[in-house]
Amino acid sequence: MENEATVQANDANTGQAVIALVDDDRNILTTVSIALQSEGFATRVYSDGETALRALLENPPDLAVFDIKMPRMDGMELLRRLRERSELPVIFLTSKDDEQDEEAGLEMGADDYIAKPFSLRLLLARVRAILRRGGKLPSADTEGAAEEAPQPVLERGRLRMDPARHQVLWDGKPVTLTVTEFLILEALAARPGVIKNRNQLMDAAYPDDVFVDDRTVDSHIKRMRGKFRKIDSEFTAIDTLYGAGYSFTDG
Repeated sequence: MENEATVQANDANTGQAVIALVDDDRNILTTVSIALQSEGFATRVYSDGETALRALLENPPDLAVFDIKMPRMDGMELLRRLRERSELPVIFLTSKDDEQDEEAGLEMGADDYIAKPFSLRLLLARVRAILRRGGKLPSADTEGAAEEAPQPVLERGRLRMDPARHQVLWDGKPVTLTVTEFLILEALAARPGVIKNRNQLMDAAYPDDVFVDDRTVDSHIKRMRGKFRKIDSEFTAIDTLYGAGYSFTDG
């Protein structure tokens, strides 16, 4: 395994997005790092939370991937302390029995989570999605994206969504959403009044045939509503239809 200084030296090249990996399992660090590097990303690796926190604050990458279960400082505490000073995008790696940790992580500001054992293809897709929304893709991806037709701005009453810029406005005020939250809201707002069940919303947010528990959808919706209510205490545009799903009310 390369040491931290070596990896940081490698990410000095322009055009490379930098991904920090934090996990006490060196096999996972090695495997994921190699996979990311083969796709044109630069990587930095850390095997404990305390070391990672100092490095993430002193020399921020473009995105970080945290394991939850780590000694000394686990991923939850690392995220909590990181969020005191940084909005760095974070993906959690969790075990399938960590549903409470997943919900807590989303509440604390994680952008996404992937359950172990995980598909490297899925992780790469989520990394690319988050970086694309933030405009920080490697140059090869940027060139490819430039060939695609621009996604139209979605306007529904007081809501304005710009997929190209990952920008959401409510009454002209910005609302910061994670990639998953953005895709769920986009699926709802695309057809106001139409009920979308949890499976349909997860298909919109996770298009890789990956099983995601129903409660995950509820966690994303709850956190999304909280963000809108910080700027509009009477926000009610996302309706819950118990036993059926959710809908967006144009208003």
